[in-house]
Amino acid sequence: MKLKWKDDGTLKTPLARARGLGASHHGVSHWWHQRMTAVANLPLMIWLVWAVVHMQGWTYIEFTAWLAVPVNAILMILSVISVFYHAALGTQVIVEDYFHIEWMKIAKLIGIKLFFIAAGVACVFSILKIAFTG
Repeated sequence: MKLKWKDDGTLKTPLARARGLGASHHGVSHWWHQRMTAVANLPLMIWLVWAVVHMQGWTYIEFTAWLAVPVNAILMILSVISVFYHAALGTQVIVEDYFHIEWMKIAKLIGIKLFFIAAGVACVFSILKIAFTG
């Protein structure tokens, strides 16, 4: 074991030097949310693709009647929330990994969050409007 002198004249072991330099365990929840939304997206996207395939040739009135069914509206809202949250988490990782100018990174992260929140709210509002007004 190789000991090194600190600036204050004390000795530090390699373990003591490494403490505090590793992961701060904040990324675990981010990683876990990314995986949970990925798993949630699987059945939701299978349902959505199945539904869209069976909608071929539908009129606007038929589609709005389909979306007015509570199960379809709820599954569509869950799909929107899960997909947008998953996308926001993924783009956050990209920005954190590839943007090295701190103010630009912060601006991008704020923009990403605002964009996905606004897009998600707009989608949920549209689904609810169709579901409640037919």
